[in-house]
Amino acid sequence: MMRSLWTAATGMVAQQLNIDTISNNLANVNTIAFKKSRAEFEDLIYQTTRVAGAPAAGDINVPVGLQVGMGVRPTTVHKFFSQGDYQNTNNPLDLAIEGDGFFQVMVNDELMYTRAGAFKLNEDGTVVTANGYVLQPEFAVPDETKSIVVSEQGRMVALDANGEELGATDIPLYTFINPAGLIARGKNLYTPSEASGDEVEVVPGEDNAGTIAQGFLEMSNVEVVDEMVNMIVGQRAYEMNSKAIQTSDSMLQTAVQLKR
Repeated sequence: MMRSLWTAATGMVAQQLNIDTISNNLANVNTIAFKKSRAEFEDLIYQTTRVAGAPAAGDINVPVGLQVGMGVRPTTVHKFFSQGDYQNTNNPLDLAIEGDGFFQVMVNDELMYTRAGAFKLNEDGTVVTANGYVLQPEFAVPDETKSIVVSEQGRMVALDANGEELGATDIPLYTFINPAGLIARGKNLYTPSEASGDEVEVVPGEDNAGTIAQGFLEMSNVEVVDEMVNMIVGQRAYEMNSKAIQTSDSMLQTAVQLKR
């Protein structure tokens, strides 16, 4: 069989993953604090027939070798934690992180991390995510609360009708040496891995961490135009690999028809 059939097939599989990644980016273009991903690839091993620099006739060395590649394979789907656009909501429980850092939430006795700051109050007045996961440290807003104020440094204060403080807590942020190494768990949540390193608790605005903006939400960092261009490039690459398979098939057909 012709090597090009298998080589082009690896190209089609790789471009399928590329399109899958782009499709997920586009599907989440309006997801709060979603971070876009990019599929990355590497070439496979090479069949070396002649090594560059090998001796030829006399004292002459071969200037260029003879190597034929075996195709391509995915290496990673890299997630980019660049800042998304901000949306002004005027909701006191909507919090956006301006800079690096994550909120910490409790999910079924497991600590996870998120940048989606669309928080709510549950039946007990506790600050939770849209899925009911409790923001850490846990804070229950008193029943008499008329307004909630959150400072840039993460100080959350519940005030009564007279502006008197009823309760308060400090919301820390958590940073990672390699955020791209976090494991995406869905529902805007991440968990650490060996690659991400351990979380570091910081006060917002200190140690290179971001600050907190009340009444704003961080939106997706997906650029629709870029994704559409990447989709076109991926589609054409997929098409070119399919053409290579068709060409190889045509060449095999010609070889078969030599004997009638």
